Amino acid sequence: MTQTSVPTSTSDQGLRRGAMSGGEVVAQAIANIAPSAVIAFSVAGIFASAGNATWLSFALATIVILAVGYCISQFAKRRASAGSLYNYAAQGLGPLGAYVTGITLVIGCFGIASGSLGGAVYHFNAFLSSIGLTIENTAWNVLLAVVIGGLATLFTVWGIRMSARISLILEVISIAIITIMLVIVLVAGGGPVFDADQFSLSGATPHGIAVGMVLAILGFVGFSSSDALGREARNPFKAIPRAIMWSAAGVGLLYIFAAYTQVTGYRALGDLGASGNPLDELAVAVGMPGWFRPVLSLGITASFFAVVVAPINVIGRIVFVMGKEGVLPASLGRTHRTQQTPHRAILAVAPLAVLLTAFLYVLDVDGMDIVVFVDTYGTFGYMVAYAVVALAAPIFLRREGVRVPFIWPCVVVSVVGMAYVFYVNVVPWPAWPLNFVICAFLVTFAVALGWYGYLKTVRPSVAQTIGTTETDFAEMA
Repeated sequence: MTQTSVPTSTSDQGLRRGAMSGGEVVAQAIANIAPSAVIAFSVAGIFASAGNATWLSFALATIVILAVGYCISQFAKRRASAGSLYNYAAQGLGPLGAYVTGITLVIGCFGIASGSLGGAVYHFNAFLSSIGLTIENTAWNVLLAVVIGGLATLFTVWGIRMSARISLILEVISIAIITIMLVIVLVAGGGPVFDADQFSLSGATPHGIAVGMVLAILGFVGFSSSDALGREARNPFKAIPRAIMWSAAGVGLLYIFAAYTQVTGYRALGDLGASGNPLDELAVAVGMPGWFRPVLSLGITASFFAVVVAPINVIGRIVFVMGKEGVLPASLGRTHRTQQTPHRAILAVAPLAVLLTAFLYVLDVDGMDIVVFVDTYGTFGYMVAYAVVALAAPIFLRREGVRVPFIWPCVVVSVVGMAYVFYVNVVPWPAWPLNFVICAFLVTFAVALGWYGYLKTVRPSVAQTIGTTETDFAEMA
């Protein structure tokens, strides 16, 4: 049985078909997850609630994400588009489902790009401090945000292959640096290799584990970003589903190992949940050489930079498709003459993400607070998109006349998992600034729904075809 691509639209004149190898497709997925950055800041936050069950919070989050990935892969095996989940949802839930998925995915990518830019600035400053160049200046932080954000935007305009390769190289180097250190912490850190407290979940509670899953799931958002490469990947009907599932599984195992190691290695240092930079403190505790800390900080900076680049790539392609369909201005549905990238869509959105980060630095918001709260805003968008596309999967498969094992259990796990994570965030109603983050997401979403209502009333022909164009089909033979 083989699968071939059958174009259903000849209007796609820009994106470079077949430009991405299977490895480069995986690179896009891993870069959008940015596991090094997640390991650097999320383990301590999860430990604050989950304690010795931190590794279990990651394990349960991995199961939820694999369930979501299984649902998404059913579309990816049979449909390919630059519109990512936007076009997938249309196959099961029609124009409204497509619009909700597309707009929340844009919100998600925007938030992750902007928040991660704050992390890149923070850790680059940590790198400078580690080599004796401490600069504590608001203007400097704003300048760094503009420069780093500008470089990320430039790479995405230059081409998907270049940005994916750069992201992969940076992420692989960063993962290697962190993994080496964690192995040293586990073997030579003085703590027990077999940590009985973690295996027995000593002191952990079900509620604490569930709360920990919030940050753990945040650590996976964007794992399906390779599905936006349907027009640019070689053999997309095989490459993209594999990238989605294998990246989620591989990163999940890495998170579990990193969580277990940090918890056991940090016991002699104090409260991991109160640490602002546990990896740096662990490096000092195990006696890593003086040059290692700057390398570690630079590696984490590279990881945050990679996760700025990856969601901008996804935003560009979703907005590009929306522009071609008339959902957004038609000018956004055009590509660069030579680079064949959706440069207008990228340049319409990416500078706004950079501007948000710079503005927060002007307000003297700490860099890691920008990561946590702006990324959380983006995560809400991703969760809605994942839940909607999971609901669309069985409807799509029924229309295709295909029976797929485990699809309904995966739908239930996906939707319940995302709904519960959102519930834990809003009940009880949180204090500032998380309450503002939730309100910002809800207001943004409401405004976007208002635009859909306008399209349905004033331009019904456009509203009726949302998410139904710019898609290639897999032909089973």
